[in-house]
Amino acid sequence: MTSSGSDGTDGGDGTDRREGREGREAEDVRAFCAGLGIPGLIDVHTHFMPERVLDKVWAYFDAVGPLTGMEWPITYREEEDRRVEILRGFGVLRFTSMLYPHKPGMARWLNGWAAAFAARTPDCLHTATLYPDADATSYVTEAVEAGARVFKSHLQVGEYDPNDGRLDGAWGVLADAGVPVVVHCGSGPAPGKYTGPGPVGRLLARYPGLRLIVAHMGMPEYTEFLDLAERYPQVRLDTTMAFTDFAERLAPFPGRERGRLRELGGRILLGSDFPNIPYGYVHQLRALERLGLGEEWLRGVCHGNAHALFGPPDAEPASRRTGSGDS
Repeated sequence: MTSSGSDGTDGGDGTDRREGREGREAEDVRAFCAGLGIPGLIDVHTHFMPERVLDKVWAYFDAVGPLTGMEWPITYREEEDRRVEILRGFGVLRFTSMLYPHKPGMARWLNGWAAAFAARTPDCLHTATLYPDADATSYVTEAVEAGARVFKSHLQVGEYDPNDGRLDGAWGVLADAGVPVVVHCGSGPAPGKYTGPGPVGRLLARYPGLRLIVAHMGMPEYTEFLDLAERYPQVRLDTTMAFTDFAERLAPFPGRERGRLRELGGRILLGSDFPNIPYGYVHQLRALERLGLGEEWLRGVCHGNAHALFGPPDAEPASRRTGSGDS
């Protein structure tokens, strides 16, 4: 990112304007946390991945208009170090490096990158991913033994059935270890061959103890994924993009389900999709606030529920605390 001029004026690329906006937004986010009496946020759905992979993700969103009928500008299109700095400025205490393969043979490499990123970024929960590869059980086991705290599964982008037999061993490892899996299984922003509640419902029937975190509240199949959460006590949902003005235009959350949001409040976790969001970070928080479910509910969603799931930072494996897992 080009720096601003030495006289303090904008360097020609909007740097000063962006940093000024982010500074004001950081104040708003921190004030939100202070008002709730929480030390900061835990965001279970943020994206960090190898640069060339992220460039392809951004190119997809740049062209997503034809799929959704809406423009999708990337609000935080910044270099990696700057994106980490922005989250910390917002008071995000812990975040993830959600990443996912779109073809065979890619997951192991992504897991290596994510392990190194987590080792040099102690406030990032060590994230890993999987795909129906012949060696999926092997590399998922390796990632768990190396200290992975959360996995990402993207059924839409990966275009795979979570019940593919090549994943059976991997799901078993994750269920036994109690490692949560953030899974994009809803049919938003566009449906895929294996999205929707059916494939995930069949997976949970086989592995009822699997700690799945349904991304985006299961958008747009909100009701069906709330049903699954009621049926399986280890299922959680993240708020990523849900309830925002942008998402409400695409797939409005049904008002009749607001009561279940309150009832399941202990299993709803803050997610943002940072940096790939077409609005400022604070808007997700305001969207949750305007649901009117109360401060106790908000405290759980924004901090307490994820804190209970992942534990305090000193609960990290020793290899992570010392950085010995870096490579």
